[in-house]
Amino acid sequence: MSVVENAPAGATPIESSKPAIVWGPVIGGALAATGITLILLLLGSGVGLTMVSPWSGQSSSATTVGITAAIWLVVVQWLSSAIGGYLTGRLRTKWVEVHSDEVFFRDTAHGFLSWALATVFVAGFLASSLTSLASASANAVGQVAQNAISVGVSAASARNADSTAYYVDTLLRPAKAADRAQSDDGAAAAEVSRILLQGAASGQLPDGDKSYIATIISARTGLSETDARNRVDAVLKQIDDAKSAAKEAADKVRKTGATTALVGALSLLVGAFIASAASALGGRQRDEEENLLVDTRVRRP
Repeated sequence: MSVVENAPAGATPIESSKPAIVWGPVIGGALAATGITLILLLLGSGVGLTMVSPWSGQSSSATTVGITAAIWLVVVQWLSSAIGGYLTGRLRTKWVEVHSDEVFFRDTAHGFLSWALATVFVAGFLASSLTSLASASANAVGQVAQNAISVGVSAASARNADSTAYYVDTLLRPAKAADRAQSDDGAAAAEVSRILLQGAASGQLPDGDKSYIATIISARTGLSETDARNRVDAVLKQIDDAKSAAKEAADKVRKTGATTALVGALSLLVGAFIASAASALGGRQRDEEENLLVDTRVRRP
């Protein structure tokens, strides 16, 4: 029963000077949840490393490893939340002259705060670890990055040059492609490369370019025009298949990332609920045991 209910009729309710939140149990439960989380994460990492192997036939599939890791992260979140929340409820002192509904609310709120604090601790620890790892490798990567920038600039210039060279080749394309292939094999191969590069950039290869490449192939290999054209079509199909495979891989990564984010968010929400419920359970058991102890002392002669 609350203080307001116990107050005499017409009396002004007296507000308690004690705050409703007790940070000691909240911090203690959060630290316990954080420690359990780190232990279980290390345990899961060790078990996960036993599932992968560089030797063929001795490693689990990527799908199996990914599903197992996701399930384990959910178990870690729920188990650590339950233990941290329960300790938060059991470690707090009894609220005197507070309604049972208010006690239940305070216990759930304490459990939620303990879960939130533990989540911040774990996130900060992981972020700190990743930052340290990135800082340790920054010096080694610095020179590589500088070289990569130089190479990237050179590659961009080369692509622009190849794009311009394609139009120059189109203007200077000989009337007889066979003469070009037989007289200068290196120039013909370079020109075919530029044609394919331009086709990959534009997404299609004009029929005139296909016929020109087929003529060069026929002169180089001795194939008929029809067989050379079929070879060109086969190579272009391989290029399209490679592009499609790359798009499918990127889409798979996107779906995996989206699924991981949704599962992680749902797991955190359920973890918050478990921590709140566990704290309410721990607080109720704590009050029941104290009431039982008081009754025992009163009945003792």
